[in-house]
Amino acid sequence: MSVVSAKSPATAVGLKTRPGALAEDGRPTVRPPAAAHLSDEQVAELGRELDAIRDDILGKRGSSDAAYIRRMIKIQRALEVSGRAALLVSKNKAAWITGTALLSVAKILENMELGHNILHGQWDWMRDPDIHSTTWEWDFVTPSRSWQHTHNDLHHRWTNVVGKDRDVGYNLLRMDPDQEWKPFNLGNPLYNALLAPVFEWGIAIYDLEIPEYKEGLKSKEAMNKDLKALGRKAVKQFAKDYAATPALAMLTGSGKQALYGTLAANAIRNVWAHAVIFCGHFPEGTDTFTEEMVEGETRGDWYVRQMIGSANISGPRFMHLMTGNLSHQIEHHLFPDLPSNRYAEIAPKVRDICQRYDLKYTTGPLLKQVGSAWAKVFKLALPPRR
Repeated sequence: MSVVSAKSPATAVGLKTRPGALAEDGRPTVRPPAAAHLSDEQVAELGRELDAIRDDILGKRGSSDAAYIRRMIKIQRALEVSGRAALLVSKNKAAWITGTALLSVAKILENMELGHNILHGQWDWMRDPDIHSTTWEWDFVTPSRSWQHTHNDLHHRWTNVVGKDRDVGYNLLRMDPDQEWKPFNLGNPLYNALLAPVFEWGIAIYDLEIPEYKEGLKSKEAMNKDLKALGRKAVKQFAKDYAATPALAMLTGSGKQALYGTLAANAIRNVWAHAVIFCGHFPEGTDTFTEEMVEGETRGDWYVRQMIGSANISGPRFMHLMTGNLSHQIEHHLFPDLPSNRYAEIAPKVRDICQRYDLKYTTGPLLKQVGSAWAKVFKLALPPRR
């Protein structure tokens, strides 16, 4: 569900220079309709309850969490080595299926449970230079540093704020009624279908911040630096997936099959990542926000915005693992730097808070959430009814 409010030029200008710190007290210029029933005191108390949940996890974080992430890294690397080894003899159909499946799972785990979460700084407390947000480079064509800027610095700060969070549509799709409709948007479903199998490339282009460059908000020097970084990363990814593995496979007459296998593994990973991410903020029940709704917001208000602007996916433990625990998107947006393996533990507490404060806690099975997100893609392809 989207919220509508007139946007004043003064507020929009003010937000361009808004400091990163949240207000210590008070309230935003406009509180979202889904939270309009809350008093300032209730929002402050809600914030204190969530802070207590965070502090509890920080106090318990330790050797078991460190063992978890190191075990996941070992599993992921074993799957990748096994998958690529099978593709070296993939002229055999069974070996091709096995290799492609293993490599697909390895790439999904690397992107979702490892890369995404490590780059959020969830494991920086270990002081391990090999598992640190400043050193990890993931198996995704967009460079880690570029993604951290658009995702960590911007998306998590401006979650679902139309006009500020460009993740609402990724500069391509119309995903909110407040976004002006143009004839180009009639292709919404087609663009989304084409985006899914090449999602990593869509994110790489998005991370270049081309609209910001055109608007003069990004310098030419910064753009050239990002283009060079993307070029270097793309060459590295191509060399690994589309040159090295197929070249070695040629020794067994499996070069073409190995190439197709790595192409398929990347496409499968991309489609899965696209589905999980679209389930996080676009299903029915998630709210978007105007700029007035974040002007002057307190920490409690920021917490509220994360909860009503995000959506979870319900399912078994293996599904949560394969989503990088982004199936707990609400908990992730509340505490993006807590270890992902702790989200399932705190989810019931967060849900209880939502119920007691009469706030939405949007969740549902994977197919339902995917279907709901796609329904929005189709719906917003059409011009608004007068």
